[in-house]
Amino acid sequence: MPLQKIPFRSAHAFSEFFLKYIEQDEALKPFYGRFPSPEAFQGQLKDKSGFPASARNTLVKVLQRQYESVKQQPAVEANIRALGDAKTFTVTTGHQLSVFTGPLYFVFKIATVIQACRQLKAKYPAYHFVPVYWAASEDHDYEEIKSFRLNGKKYTWETDQQGAVGRFHTQDFKKLLAEVPGEIGLFRDAYTRSATLGEAVRRYVNALFGEEGLIVVDADDRELKRLLQPVMSADVFEHTPFQTVEATNKKLEALGYHPQVNPREINFFYLEPGLRSRIERQGDGFVVVDTALRFTKEELLQKMEQTPEQFSPNVILRPLYQELILPNLAYVGGPAELVYWLELKGVFDLFKTPFPILLPRNFGLIVDAPTARKMSKTRLHLEAFFESKNELFKRWVIQHSSHDLSLDAAANSLAGLMEEVKRRSEKIDPTLGPMTEAHATRMLKAMRTIEQKMMRAEKRKQSDGLRQVEAVKDALFPNGGLQERTDNFLNFYQTDPGFIQKLIEHFDPFDFQFHVLTYHEQEGTSKAVS
Repeated sequence: MPLQKIPFRSAHAFSEFFLKYIEQDEALKPFYGRFPSPEAFQGQLKDKSGFPASARNTLVKVLQRQYESVKQQPAVEANIRALGDAKTFTVTTGHQLSVFTGPLYFVFKIATVIQACRQLKAKYPAYHFVPVYWAASEDHDYEEIKSFRLNGKKYTWETDQQGAVGRFHTQDFKKLLAEVPGEIGLFRDAYTRSATLGEAVRRYVNALFGEEGLIVVDADDRELKRLLQPVMSADVFEHTPFQTVEATNKKLEALGYHPQVNPREINFFYLEPGLRSRIERQGDGFVVVDTALRFTKEELLQKMEQTPEQFSPNVILRPLYQELILPNLAYVGGPAELVYWLELKGVFDLFKTPFPILLPRNFGLIVDAPTARKMSKTRLHLEAFFESKNELFKRWVIQHSSHDLSLDAAANSLAGLMEEVKRRSEKIDPTLGPMTEAHATRMLKAMRTIEQKMMRAEKRKQSDGLRQVEAVKDALFPNGGLQERTDNFLNFYQTDPGFIQKLIEHFDPFDFQFHVLTYHEQEGTSKAVS
């Protein structure tokens, strides 16, 4: 399975903010701790060595309870026990509880974490590294997780449940399970044998990645939330995280960067069955937005003490919560995630918590065998397909045309000629200069119009070849976007059960380029990506 790599800038898919981070722009260095390299983890291990033994013991106890209903792989069981040891650390990624894993980059994230742990173990053999998937069980955006795309068709889980999605029951999955084609046994098992969506996700993630020792952490837990109580009080009553992030965002804006997320004065939701809604201050008391719930300060303090599980951090404080309950060294995320983490270092400093290394996940493109065969016939380099369709078609037509379709040389000659006309006319009458410039602009515009018409005419002559190019482009970039953000991993896994293992083996977490994996005809996946 050949691997090719495309520079991030050549992928035309990332914000300048993210690219500047990858390129270690000096202006951004104050907003994070260490840049992600294997060598940087030596200092990170030292910083995180003070992680409390009591927090480790709580984490182990909670995980053992959460895994009681799941048949654990030996590697998972061993890793959970190992988390109680002072020389064991985690590398974490997080994601929503998407139906059937959602888009491809879900498995890309986890493959990155697993490979990162392998490489760290090789470099620091005295330590143990545990890959972690942080399940976003408290998220309440059902609309974002309900669908996935398989073989060009969209499949949707319909339910009228509300609140934290991890608490949703799975009874409504029967209809969807009957619709999805192919071998889906591991998902059928997960959704039919689990009482909640959170449990179902743990079950299928364990089935897919358990052999690698990956641990699923569901932080919707009373004992884990107790570790967050000081943050709850500081945020709800003093608004210190809000003030800290606001100050950071102003610094980023002064550098020309647009912050990804904005803090609120209170960055906690109130959590009950069927409800996850924001807490707001109102006069001398507090309200839960869109409900009749009202609390005094004393009542909220009592709830924080007695039922901390009813307080759910938003995007501003969830990263801090993660680092308070895990002996974590690095967070693996996508471009939008890592950008908003850059807003949060001040919050970590405020609560005297080490800021994790921000490691970009591997970005990937999978080329199945039929698409690879079509691509070879186009005689275009892989990198060309990352361009827009218009640029891609233009490149192909120029490459295959027997005519010179560019009028650049003529336009340059015309511009030079008109500049000479301008100089001569201005010697006679200075007011003729602007008129000459206006005529030159019109002539150059007319020349570009002619050039565009020449290109369109040539495209019509080469329409058969362009259809082949378009078929490849649409296969690799469905709906005009990145394949990894649209297609589900079952597009490949159903015909190649070794697909995930191939991802893990080929991905390199510390090589910040777009990874492209191509199937040969005999390699399992022979079905074209829709």
